[in-house]
Amino acid sequence: MDDGEGADDRSRALEAAHAAALDWLRSLDDRPVWPRATLDEMLDTFGGPLAEEGLDPADVVGELAAGAGPGLVGIPGGRFFGFVIGATLPAALAADWLVSAWDQNSGSAMLTPTTVALERIAGQWMLDLFGLPEGSSVGFVTGGQIANLACLMAARSAVLARAGWDHGEQGLRGAPRVRVVVGADRHGSIDRAVRFLGIGRADIIVVPADDDGRMLPEALEPALGESEEPLIVCLQAGEVHTGAFDDFGALIPIAREHGAWVHVDGAFGLWAATSPRLSHLTAGMEAADSWATDAHKTLNVPYDCGMAIVRDPADSIAALRTGGDYLVYTGLDPWDVTPELSRRARGVPAWAALRSLGRTGVVELIERLHANARAMAEGLAAIDGIELLHEVDYTQVMFRMPTDEQTTALGAAILAEGTAVVTGAQWRGRAALRCAMSSWATTPADIDRTLAAIRSLAAG
Repeated sequence: MDDGEGADDRSRALEAAHAAALDWLRSLDDRPVWPRATLDEMLDTFGGPLAEEGLDPADVVGELAAGAGPGLVGIPGGRFFGFVIGATLPAALAADWLVSAWDQNSGSAMLTPTTVALERIAGQWMLDLFGLPEGSSVGFVTGGQIANLACLMAARSAVLARAGWDHGEQGLRGAPRVRVVVGADRHGSIDRAVRFLGIGRADIIVVPADDDGRMLPEALEPALGESEEPLIVCLQAGEVHTGAFDDFGALIPIAREHGAWVHVDGAFGLWAATSPRLSHLTAGMEAADSWATDAHKTLNVPYDCGMAIVRDPADSIAALRTGGDYLVYTGLDPWDVTPELSRRARGVPAWAALRSLGRTGVVELIERLHANARAMAEGLAAIDGIELLHEVDYTQVMFRMPTDEQTTALGAAILAEGTAVVTGAQWRGRAALRCAMSSWATTPADIDRTLAAIRSLAAG
């Protein structure tokens, strides 16, 4: 293949992908939101032995687009309320296409100055929006799980250093015992990150929570006790079921009195800080040492894009800086603040999203998600047999039917009917359904359609 043929193949493949992408996006209003094919059916569609001869690139894209539809979920549309997954803003989607076309290995500022600059600026804008300390490191990672992991890696290294132990040199064998303090209703990604750090369940201290999942300040002091062992306290901005926020103003000073590192898991809740109406939920969180969040949740950028934010970049560097005599360091590179060396420029769509919204647009987006949650809650409360399980503080709505069996059946019926997606949960030992408002594309009409479908299914 000569250069001309290769360029032609690339153009035709991209044109086919562009057309298929637009067809997919135009279909979202009419197609069922939940997939209509199983994994086995999709394996049959695309599987079989690898062919001896390849296909024209444009034909490959056409085959992919033609077969994929039944197994896709309508996440980019306005009626996907499952888990906590946002849609994708137009500017972020287009920027992500450019990221793939540019194909920059974005670990090094020396190697790829454009993408690293865009990520650094996006990080600075976010620190400003969140009210977090200027100069904190912002590492763009895959999502909330790795954001929590990267922050807690920095935390482990820092608290051991305070105890006179050099984790980078001495490892964990013989190290002081590190205890991790969590709320009873923390997200599972915290426990998983702690396990990745080599800290077992025996060293996790669980603090009781209130009815909506907030850590109880009066229970934190006794949980910390008189121990002088290194401590990491994990707080939460947005409980994944109820959307509740820990009381940072009360909890962080208690943790500080015990010399603890304070981490805030704010996968979707950190964004409340950007809104004058909602910033009371995050009051005091700026006093923490690290924060984790997800741009592909509330900011509505494509997968994947989490952020690990650490107050003192030196703590990130101590835990995460890579090695290699062939690498060139500029002082603070992406590979200094993330667990990755080779990585795509996932922060560029975040820059594009923020640039397209501006400060007012970010505030409007966050407040619209909150208003949508309130409207959904009010509509659900008016349906016979449905019980709301909490006050709507932010973007989460959790509800149930009179029995676990009815609740589970309603959840399955909603997915089968196809108008919208909500997902199931367990709350205080009983079945529940969760509705997360995360999409910029959700309109009042989407909420009305969803409520009409749920009303009909609940009555049936």
